[in-house]
Amino acid sequence: MNVEMWEKAVAFHGHECAGLAIGVRAVESLMEHIPTDASKDEEIVCITENDTCAVDAVQSLLSCTAGKGNLIFRLTGKMAFNFYFRGSGKALRVYFKGDFTDIPKDLWMNYILDEQLDKLFSYSEPVFTLPEPASIFRNEVCESCGERVREDMIKIRSGKKLCIACFENYVPSWRDFIEK
Repeated sequence: MNVEMWEKAVAFHGHECAGLAIGVRAVESLMEHIPTDASKDEEIVCITENDTCAVDAVQSLLSCTAGKGNLIFRLTGKMAFNFYFRGSGKALRVYFKGDFTDIPKDLWMNYILDEQLDKLFSYSEPVFTLPEPASIFRNEVCESCGERVREDMIKIRSGKKLCIACFENYVPSWRDFIEK
């Protein structure tokens, strides 16, 4: 295990745990297959299939973040990460296959940190298509609350542009059905 990577991930995450260990080892195994450094912009894209502590390792070690648009959640409930490299076109899905069945819970983290990578992970082609680079969208104004919302998130109901919150909470009044 790479101690420097572990310490960096723990500092970001806030504590040591088995989930974070899985993420650190997943990044470590990725780097064995496709040598890389952290992503300055969107050179590396990660589509994660989970929303666990392991994702914090991906964020801290590869600089894949939701804000940059290069960390995307497609929740399947699997401890898997789909990595894409925009410049080279390389891609790899890293799936955690480690088995805790016969290991006491208080030893899970040590097992993950000490086990050989090929016993912890399997590798395959990603299951998702690489998305386009992050886009910058115009804003629209919600006709109910008056707040600005990204144009691709606007919903139309009874001819009104609504943000998702107002769309979901919308109760039409009789005025909506009178011709204006």
